[in-house]
Amino acid sequence: MNADELADVLAAYDREMRRGALPDTADARVERVGAVVRQTAGGTGAGWNGVLWSDLDERTADAEIAAQVAYFAGRGAGEVEWKLYGHDRPADLGDRLRAAGFVPEPAETLMVGRVDALAALPVEPPGGITLRVVTDEAGVDLMMDVHAKAFGRERPAIRHLLLTLLREEPQTLAAVVAMAGDTPVSAARMEMRPGSSFAGLWGGGTLPQWRGRGIYRLLVAHRARIAAARGIRYLQVDASPDSRPILQRLGFATLGTTTPYIWTPKP
Repeated sequence: MNADELADVLAAYDREMRRGALPDTADARVERVGAVVRQTAGGTGAGWNGVLWSDLDERTADAEIAAQVAYFAGRGAGEVEWKLYGHDRPADLGDRLRAAGFVPEPAETLMVGRVDALAALPVEPPGGITLRVVTDEAGVDLMMDVHAKAFGRERPAIRHLLLTLLREEPQTLAAVVAMAGDTPVSAARMEMRPGSSFAGLWGGGTLPQWRGRGIYRLLVAHRARIAAARGIRYLQVDASPDSRPILQRLGFATLGTTTPYIWTPKP
């Protein structure tokens, strides 16, 4: 993609996936309040709470940050994420979030690839690997087992998200586990919101001893073919330093950076 096309894709991403975001589950709520778009988790409180988009400047940023902290604290939310993108304003928004008690996690690279090209990748499963499509709780538990071992931490909120989507909106989720016999060795998912040009690729964790064998590439191509059948134009990834070079080789382009800023209530 050339610079003009990348600028157009970034504008479409901001418009569809941030300003015009849809809830990630049926029981969550997304709303634009003043200069921010935020999601509030559903009744169980186990889902994702956070800010997806903001339109701030030096005069308004601190008050808006304080307003969002007060809102989520008043609801008894646990972890709250403010997704900060490299092109967000003001330029010192990250510093202002830290001053308000948000803690940054490692930055990721916002990458995008054309579905038609990715779906055409010539990929065969590595020897001994089969794909298991996730359709039930047992499959979700296999995914969580892989992610805990690959990323080094449990993710109960992700488990809740997957089970909720499988139960209430299965058409918005494509999840898969790479199996070596009876052993899960890699897992990934794709989230597809109705009417969007973009589908998000998430997960992709692979056990250390199985890395470098083409499994990650296989899971990208598998999900791209599903997206192509749905008429989706682009795949989007918040890429870690490990996955970024693989995605570049597959044809993904960089749109910018995104950093999760996390706020947790004081005990």
